[in-house]
Amino acid sequence: MKKLPILLGAALFALLPLSACGGNDDGLTTVHINEVTHSVFYAPMYLADSLGYFEEEGIKIKLTNGGGADKVMAAVLSNSANIGFCGPEAAFYVASGGTSDVPVVFGQLTHRDGSFLLSRDDERETFDWSDLAGKEILAGRHGGVPAMTFEYILKEKNVEGYKLNFDVEFNNMTAAFLEGTADYCTVFEPTASAIQAEGKGYIVAAVGEASGEVPYTSFIAKRSWISGHEDIVEGFLRAMLKAVDYAQTESPELIAEKLTGHFPDTSKESLATSVKNYRDIDAWVTNMTMTETSFTRLQDIMDAAGELPSRVDFGFFVDNSYAKKAYETLKA
Repeated sequence: MKKLPILLGAALFALLPLSACGGNDDGLTTVHINEVTHSVFYAPMYLADSLGYFEEEGIKIKLTNGGGADKVMAAVLSNSANIGFCGPEAAFYVASGGTSDVPVVFGQLTHRDGSFLLSRDDERETFDWSDLAGKEILAGRHGGVPAMTFEYILKEKNVEGYKLNFDVEFNNMTAAFLEGTADYCTVFEPTASAIQAEGKGYIVAAVGEASGEVPYTSFIAKRSWISGHEDIVEGFLRAMLKAVDYAQTESPELIAEKLTGHFPDTSKESLATSVKNYRDIDAWVTNMTMTETSFTRLQDIMDAAGELPSRVDFGFFVDNSYAKKAYETLKA
């Protein structure tokens, strides 16, 4: 597939690879994570860091922003990241190239789309998906889960005559929209609420409500790395599960205070609004295992977009054993 050369090319020209997790003088093990984008959608991961849950497991995380699932997977393939945090479709594309050390999903954080549809006009009271007929929309890169999910929704709702603009890099979509490109744009929080607060765009729909359950964002690593760091994987998931519980039970205002270190340029009010928006659409899973039903739905979405050369086996790409063990340990 056309994504594979991009992935492998990026891997070949990556900086010097990591030997593995890095040890520190403080006794913690540094785990390098490349995230697909930086958003309150992933609040539990940042909470696990700021609340000390990772540290309790002997882990220190180092985050880098990949700006797209293809770049995240390139980082994993080149060993410049231990864990990739992105949509599982990226692993499908790698496997189609015949690599022997296939990256696998060992934990899932979000189970629906986390973007919100912004309009240039205030259609908050009147918007209908049919309004997108004949309109240009920025919804992600070609072959990525955001764009494929969005197009799947449009087909399900029988919207015709729309144009999805794939020419803008994922990290540049919001800037392009603000500069005048397209009629609508899908944007993650806290950016969506910030744009609306400034009167430069209006949230007219939560994409995740329309898409239904999809294994949207997962933790992915090479099989070889996982087998050599099982204690780290299990500790990482335990910390994440504690953070998910915190994100789902504490007040948005308190959660916002704990997120400020990861979003220093965003107001606490905007962070609290973002947290509430994601809780309202039931963004986060409770046990971090991926279901075969949602995995099949993802393949349906990819197939409808013409991006799935053949059906793939659930057990080949997903290892739920670590997430199940972490969940059972905490609930014991």
